[in-house]
Amino acid sequence: MLKKRKLGKQGLEVSELGLGCMGMSQSYGTRNDPESIATVQRAVELGVTLFDTAEAYGVGHNEELLGRALKGKRDQVIIATKFGFRFDDGKIVGLDSRPQHIREVVEASSRRLQTDYIDLLYQHRVDKQVPIEDVVGAMADLVRQGKVRYLGLSEAGEETIRRAHKVHPISALQSEYSLWERNLEPRIIPLLRQLGIGLVPFAPLGRGFLSGTVQRAESFPEGDFRRNDPRLQGANFDANVRIASTVQEIAKRKAATPGQVALAWLLSRGEDIVPIPGTKRRKYLEENVAAADVVLAAADLAQLEAALPPTAGPRYSERQMAEIDR
Repeated sequence: MLKKRKLGKQGLEVSELGLGCMGMSQSYGTRNDPESIATVQRAVELGVTLFDTAEAYGVGHNEELLGRALKGKRDQVIIATKFGFRFDDGKIVGLDSRPQHIREVVEASSRRLQTDYIDLLYQHRVDKQVPIEDVVGAMADLVRQGKVRYLGLSEAGEETIRRAHKVHPISALQSEYSLWERNLEPRIIPLLRQLGIGLVPFAPLGRGFLSGTVQRAESFPEGDFRRNDPRLQGANFDANVRIASTVQEIAKRKAATPGQVALAWLLSRGEDIVPIPGTKRRKYLEENVAAADVVLAAADLAQLEAALPPTAGPRYSERQMAEIDR
């Protein structure tokens, strides 16, 4: 059974591994709602309590799916969702964190999720057009009204985190962090620990790369996020395969999978870190949850650190990188 970890100092307690639900609705191939629902329900059986979704994932589809999957299980789980985009004809066309919009999104998300309250509400991307004080002020009003329990930010930078935390305590920052994406280590993680904010890493397996099964970008079908991932293209792919080989070597020694080693590494980074590996299949869910039982010795950790040079290529396209508050 998974152990518990605390995110922030406001009382939010979750399983040490959560479930990222985005891929059930977008970015990673064809949807399979029955298997996705079975995967969510199996996660509850395995002790997973943190389920991560967003209004943007499938433009409401993912929240509706999660609401159906968790019907009758609401008191056993922590639901995290996000606001912050503007849509037109089912596509993201910009950012929108105006207070009135936040209130509207929370009402709509709650309906789709079939719940009276959202446990953890994140701003999905920092909106430079709206002062973070106004954003968090509106979020804090929702906490006082009982519609939201805890607050979070996603892909926020240092100044934004500090300013937000002064308005209302932030319990969690969600951002990409893994063996091959270490950009948070120099400044963000020390700040989170100074302020008592937990970290929820998404893409903890490098979008499948660290699992040892990923292919070149061009091998993925149109509509799959990885087709346009700079790190899976050309010379970047070749360089990153060499990085991943060390993970595979340690996995063989541990009688584990490469993905389990990558998750075990993240779990070893601190009790305030709760990765949310994403999957829409029970097989991979069970494999990911078993990573909690993999123990990496000091020598294993040292070998990983020595063998992992900077990852080749940016983690997003130029447009998507521009939305990250760094």
